[in-house]
Amino acid sequence: MYNVKIIGAGSIGNHLANASRALGWSVTICDIDPDALERTKNDIYPSRYGQWDEAIQLFESKDAPKGGFDLIFIGTPPDSHIPLAIEAVAENPKAVLIEKPVSGTGMEGAQELVDAAKSAGVACFIGYDHIIGDASCRAGEMIQAGTIGTALTLDVEIREHWGGIFNAHPWLDGPKDSYLGYWKRGGGACGEHSHGINMWQHFAHQIGAGRITEVSATIEYVSDGVVDYDRLCLLNVKTESGLVGRIVQDVITQPPRKWARLQGENGHVEWYCNRHPGQDAVCWQDANGMSGDEDFSKTRPDDFILELKHIAAVLRGEVSDSPISLNRGMDTMLVICAAHRSASTNKIAYIDYTQGYVTDAISVR
Repeated sequence: MYNVKIIGAGSIGNHLANASRALGWSVTICDIDPDALERTKNDIYPSRYGQWDEAIQLFESKDAPKGGFDLIFIGTPPDSHIPLAIEAVAENPKAVLIEKPVSGTGMEGAQELVDAAKSAGVACFIGYDHIIGDASCRAGEMIQAGTIGTALTLDVEIREHWGGIFNAHPWLDGPKDSYLGYWKRGGGACGEHSHGINMWQHFAHQIGAGRITEVSATIEYVSDGVVDYDRLCLLNVKTESGLVGRIVQDVITQPPRKWARLQGENGHVEWYCNRHPGQDAVCWQDANGMSGDEDFSKTRPDDFILELKHIAAVLRGEVSDSPISLNRGMDTMLVICAAHRSASTNKIAYIDYTQGYVTDAISVR
């Protein structure tokens, strides 16, 4: 059984607390805002999961215990992630899980975090849980089995009106009340819905296409003197090996469309998130005209339970190369930053990974 500390008592913190308790782990939640802790105990947790779990301990951050935790989860706004993660690594847990995206677009301290975690031997993960769901794992199996032959192109869309986010956070009165309304803080379509970028990278890794090195972006911003976010993000990308594809992310589409398609010489594989209520799906066709359509039932809590089971499997040595590792999440962050740089300059942004996880790794021309 693991001893878990969760930093942040918002929606994600509650999901991670429930998933941890479902696995029989002990949980401590801390937050700088005592109202957030009160809301967790009397509103969010019981309304979602039936009743409050008295085994969960609650602390204001100034009073929260330090040290002695196996796992530390960070579910605060993105622009606070890296400083909190560096502090968490210093507590020497077995692992740290950081909600996505890793940071704001300044990426301040990103390389310092990577270096600190490596030096301390602390495994770090980023919460891109779509890529370790049952459906995406099945799609990966088919891709790696050679079902579609040589890959030709990859398309991913994460298009979802963010009304669902605000429904889950009724104490917020729209994007202006949180990081969501500010792209530099990690909000907007490019940051908040960066599952799309991350999934594109994930499937590209599975076919050996390498990392994204070129980004050409068209982004529609909303800036009214209060909020400053992107509501539509269109990316054309190219990898180290030359694979070309497309990524679309937005906060305006309803009903949502979360989809990926890898087209090969001999067929295709498609992934769907919530194609039907409570069901992800994988569809495929091979060179012989054989096709398949598989559904994978799940609930929202299942997403987080699978994520925590994955982390436990990594810690047991059963998974050697986690797709939600810190470095993979940092790669996604570089693409987010490159997208905004490309859009602001109307030029192609290039990523040089030898420079490390700093914005200077991105150039335009």
